[in-house]
Amino acid sequence: FISLPLSKNSSDLQSGVTYRVPALLYIPSDTLLAFAEKRSSARDEDAEYLVLRRGRKTGTSVKWGPREPLTSAVLLGYRTMSPCLVYERKSQTVFLFFICVRQHVSEQWQIWTGQNAARLCYVWSGDAGQTWSSLTDLTEQVIGEDLKDWATFAVGPGHGVQLRSGRLVIPAYAYHITARCCHLPLPWGTQPRSLVFYSDDGGQRWHKGELIEGMKTGECQVAEVACQACDPVLYCNARTPCRCRAAAFSTDQGLTFESPSSCKKLCEPPHGCQGSVVSFTPTTGSTVSWLLYSHPMDKCKRVDLGIYLNQSPLNEAKWEHPWLLYKGPCGYSDLAVLQEASAPLLFGCLFECGVNHACEEITFQLFSFEDLQSSLEKPESKQKSD
Repeated sequence: FISLPLSKNSSDLQSGVTYRVPALLYIPSDTLLAFAEKRSSARDEDAEYLVLRRGRKTGTSVKWGPREPLTSAVLLGYRTMSPCLVYERKSQTVFLFFICVRQHVSEQWQIWTGQNAARLCYVWSGDAGQTWSSLTDLTEQVIGEDLKDWATFAVGPGHGVQLRSGRLVIPAYAYHITARCCHLPLPWGTQPRSLVFYSDDGGQRWHKGELIEGMKTGECQVAEVACQACDPVLYCNARTPCRCRAAAFSTDQGLTFESPSSCKKLCEPPHGCQGSVVSFTPTTGSTVSWLLYSHPMDKCKRVDLGIYLNQSPLNEAKWEHPWLLYKGPCGYSDLAVLQEASAPLLFGCLFECGVNHACEEITFQLFSFEDLQSSLEKPESKQKSD
């Protein structure tokens, strides 16, 4: 079991520098990419740019390189936020999506005024994150006229997925304006709605799916679930203000989702918190998928990061009691599956945590499927550490 602080905020307290919003990607051949936002304070409005660390897995350990700024993922006059990664297997290309938001403009101001200040952007790498392309702004091409009805939007954060069909999927959410008065959005008429952006040609052209209707859904992640009795289903797990998570399923690879349902076994603290979900096959040659999910376990505040397992992903009642991965203040997290044909099944979790508050550092922990199973079999989940 490996624990490694990837960015220590406590050493930067005098300057106010804070690292937030982790994103993690595993690339076959044992490379890991870890991203976060560098901020001049913990406030969203004080985000600046993204930072990256590259890791190399050897056996059951990971050696991390130095932290470096991602200078190509910058738009003049904007701050870079919400990293969200996906890997295209055929071309071995990493796509890093993010939003660029006009400096000092808050999300709340955009919601109140209906004046969007966010841009949908990405960069790509063909050499496992050693070098990166220049920035591409997809806002007009992908969102187009719908932008007038989006007070603001974001991707992820965390990771997307490549489906078995080859489609690349990036989770996202928008604050959709459904009612106005004197050209201003009405508070009750502007609601968060999850959706996905997708590409069917290896990332050359991108499109958007339809908004998920029927429930307030915000920050989200998706995973493809393979079943014995039906075609693969795209599962969406989303943040809500309703004290529990929302889950929605798509049978057309993200173009549309069924109305979401409340998942009572996955609680949310007040105002919610981002969570991460991945699918995996528990044994070599298996044709079915299980789900793994990470999120603070407490109903009242962001503490105690739990790892939840569901062996029947189409049944929200089948989430098992979580394994306690980190005891104490915690926040956003991102999971990755480190699955190779002849190697033990491993998982990585990159997450915000601390002793006094959740934003003191971003930490990486590696654990095995056997660790998870043995911990869940115990009457009480106990944290393991070095």
